[in-house]
Amino acid sequence: MLPPQKKPWESMAKGLVLGALFTSFLLLVYSYAVPPLHAGLASTTPEAAASCSPPVLEPEAVNRANGSAGECQPRRNIVFLKTHKTASSTLLNILFRFGQKHRLKFAFPNGRNDFDYPTFFARSLVQDYRPGACFNIICNHMRFHYDEVRGLVPPNAIFITVLRDPARLFESSFHYFGPVVPLTWKLSGGDKLAEFLQDPDRYYDPNGFNAHYLRNLLFFDLGYDNGLDPGSPQVQEHILEVERRFHLVLLQEYFDESLVLLKDLLCWELEDVLYFKLNARRDSLVPRLSGEMYGRATAWNMLDAHLYRHFNASFWRKVEAFGQERMAREVAALRHANERMRTICIDGGHAVDAAAIQDEAMQPWQPLGTKSILGYNLKKSIGQRHAQLCRRMLTPEIQYLMDLGANLWVTKLWKFIRDFLRW
Repeated sequence: MLPPQKKPWESMAKGLVLGALFTSFLLLVYSYAVPPLHAGLASTTPEAAASCSPPVLEPEAVNRANGSAGECQPRRNIVFLKTHKTASSTLLNILFRFGQKHRLKFAFPNGRNDFDYPTFFARSLVQDYRPGACFNIICNHMRFHYDEVRGLVPPNAIFITVLRDPARLFESSFHYFGPVVPLTWKLSGGDKLAEFLQDPDRYYDPNGFNAHYLRNLLFFDLGYDNGLDPGSPQVQEHILEVERRFHLVLLQEYFDESLVLLKDLLCWELEDVLYFKLNARRDSLVPRLSGEMYGRATAWNMLDAHLYRHFNASFWRKVEAFGQERMAREVAALRHANERMRTICIDGGHAVDAAAIQDEAMQPWQPLGTKSILGYNLKKSIGQRHAQLCRRMLTPEIQYLMDLGANLWVTKLWKFIRDFLRW
């Protein structure tokens, strides 16, 4: 006798129930992994009085660019505000390597690879934080909260960040983060970016989920209101505040010149600032903005445009003080050293698509829905002198964080779910 057949509606009902439960689970995980955008400014940690106060401070930095004589000591206390889509992952690798080499203490996020972005940074978000804890380096993504960060590092810590042309940053952010900004899902044309810029207000809700990725992202990362009227006097006040707080603002478009200034400010060696470009996107997937669209993107991100223009001007004043000829020599030396390391470390000498990366430890994090971020293959045989440096220079952010001891259980769980669903 054949077993009784299940009625179609029963199977359908069970499928719907299981689907609903699984979907609820995913939403729960995702809600933890991506905090709500409009959480208020994190209140100062209750133990505000228990700020970092090491017994002995480093010597003050010697600004050799201004012609000071004598030797300076390498600076080891650094806050790097890691802004989005600005070559910041490459700079992060430089800081990871320096900190690991000198056994410095990092302030790591707890569970994720960022400090609960896009909520404001708070000291309590640091892995194993205790009142009065003191760290050498803070460098993961956060929404900046100066007082909270200031309380974790010695008084003479160097503050740095990096900016990028706002139109180009918007272009990159739109392509990378678009899949997690629901209002952009209405865009149906072949060139969604151009369609968005024709009428941004139609597709942008300042209160929408993840909307901050699509307007004045630099201003937002720095901790300010990215919806301010560009004509408001607050805009210039915020820009001047950034200038007071940060010792150096690097520019993505002049990355090598920026690293030369950084090396001089920190009194580091050339080897400390060698780099390979990390977290780079395939060029074929990023159409360049036309003249008109570039203007529209700049106008749409006018707060960031004001910010960038200010620090572009101050950057070249620093270069002038450093010396144009000296800058040219040091940039040439940096590029020559980088090229030498490329021939030593990288199989084939260039970045490859994710599918061609042979070692899982070298596989970079990919955006939802596509594997567009390039990575590298290490050469099979590298001399003992360079083997460790090559691997560290090519290790992506997530893997390097875990190597350094960061607890990334949320990030790893989210990766498992994405791999299972083939996102």
